[in-house]
Amino acid sequence: MKPYPLVDFHCDVLSKLLEDESLSFNNDPAGKLDVTYERLTQAGALIQAFAIYIPERMERGLRPVLRSVDLFYRCILSHPEIKLIRSPQDVQEIGQSGKLGALLTLEGLDGLQEDFSALRILFHLGVRSVGLTWNHANWAADGVMEPRQGGLTAKGRRLIRLCNELGMLLDVSHLTDKGFWELADLSTKPFIASHSNSRSICDHPRNLTDEQIRAIIAVDGRIGITFVPWFVKKSGEAVVSDVISHIEKVCELGGVSNLMLGSDYDGIDSHIAGLAHPGETPRLAEALQPYYTNEQIAGFFGENALQFLKDNLPG
Repeated sequence: MKPYPLVDFHCDVLSKLLEDESLSFNNDPAGKLDVTYERLTQAGALIQAFAIYIPERMERGLRPVLRSVDLFYRCILSHPEIKLIRSPQDVQEIGQSGKLGALLTLEGLDGLQEDFSALRILFHLGVRSVGLTWNHANWAADGVMEPRQGGLTAKGRRLIRLCNELGMLLDVSHLTDKGFWELADLSTKPFIASHSNSRSICDHPRNLTDEQIRAIIAVDGRIGITFVPWFVKKSGEAVVSDVISHIEKVCELGGVSNLMLGSDYDGIDSHIAGLAHPGETPRLAEALQPYYTNEQIAGFFGENALQFLKDNLPG
């Protein structure tokens, strides 16, 4: 089966490169990376999002964030067949050129240390999507595992407004429920959950409630179905059919056009059986075929995300 053109809105390759610069996105014979250029090509990928995420065991501050940007340019964008995605025009051009698009995103604002000029600099360097937190609290918001379960700080609210002004996409994955609703009220632009599933299917705080899913649909945002096993199934081995249950739930709530994929490859140490890397993603498409039309599957795999980028990236 010919792969459906793939857009994946979340992977953690940059985090692995940050901790071990001997790894290679272009040549990985030891198989230490889930996402490589070869596997993305095998999957028929159009765009891969690369998250800047600084592991908690590393230093706080801007330096590892900037090192991650440097790694993105040296290790990813140095490939002649990869193009940086910053604008709707860039999205249009990759469809015409056959190149792979690379979208730079930020997961967690900890390293910016309340410096809004740092966010503007990252925007100029190509960052186009921002998740305010990882699992814990920072200066902008509480993450889903923070015991107090707070929302946005005053500076977090200011950051929402700045992202809207710049054209930086906002990502609610990892936010507390309170933070989610505060962002939803404040943002004047559609927002995304780059890698979150349905909480009614798998009761995990990193997943979205039905009400949150409806809220994202209402603003024509996007929900990236993720392949994190413990976000897919509460107990036991997760398999491809378990992923389909989350897709079905979002579709039941009216989100056929709002679904996309956010694998979280390289951010997990165990995988769904049959979905260990991008080259295996076509197996999900094959499993979806008895239930959805080719047009719908193409939407889930890439077209819905592409349309969102065309509509919402800054010109």
